[in-house]
Amino acid sequence: MIAHPFDDGGAVLIERSLDATAEALGGDVAVGAKVANIDELPPAKIILCDLSPKPLLQIAGHRFPLAFRRSLERYRYGMGVFKVDWALAEAIPWKNEQCRRAGTLHLGGTMEEIAASEHNAWEGRRVDRPFVLLSQPSVFDRSRAPSGRHVAWAYCHVPAASTINMLDRIEQQIERFAPGFHDCILGRSVMTPADIEAHNANLVGGDIAGGVVDLWQYFTRPTWRNYSTPVKGLYICSASTPPGVGVHGMWGYYAAALALKQMAGVRVSLRTRDVRSDSRRSFVA
Repeated sequence: MIAHPFDDGGAVLIERSLDATAEALGGDVAVGAKVANIDELPPAKIILCDLSPKPLLQIAGHRFPLAFRRSLERYRYGMGVFKVDWALAEAIPWKNEQCRRAGTLHLGGTMEEIAASEHNAWEGRRVDRPFVLLSQPSVFDRSRAPSGRHVAWAYCHVPAASTINMLDRIEQQIERFAPGFHDCILGRSVMTPADIEAHNANLVGGDIAGGVVDLWQYFTRPTWRNYSTPVKGLYICSASTPPGVGVHGMWGYYAAALALKQMAGVRVSLRTRDVRSDSRRSFVA
């Protein structure tokens, strides 16, 4: 069980707030327009690509020298995920009362079970008792579901691009800790690794972490260049760059800082407060 903040009304409100900020500063926000080739974009001094290496190669590979293309091609993606969303008649009936007051739960049983689940998925094997990450936002934000109803979602790791149906195993794992869970289900939506990649091409093979996070690739995501590319003005700002996956957005911050620094006549000041109490990041031009 871990603490987890929820945005009141759903994550879409964060997106709308960011859009409003960009527009207030004179920017234009275009959505629903697929970019198949970087050359389709209007002229710009800086282009920041929130892309992992594979889709970046697809739209901009023709601009890169051979050595850089090959370095991106060598980038390693990790395990995929199998995700389920549920519409529920009532809150999940956890045996442990504290679980009923948690926003996010990690369901895995013993440490040995958790380790075995992750090891088997990493090695490309089927997981019978998966380590499940589950969120129940409607317990705290009643706008997420109709009155008296609830929603929840969960996922587990599976081998990359796996076609194994993990629905029953995930629901059995929840039932193990919340007897009667099956009786609460009104409907469900399932996403396999292939569905996840189809929804977001960044998540290759269903890898929501943007690539393998090991000691070597942690410091070279996706290459030694970190955020820059051999193409002047073209930068990478996805979770495939340092400091890696997480709900922090620091890839965009550092990529933007580097882009500004490399523009002639721009001075960049990066100020950081203690993240335990408050975080402030600013650019000074």
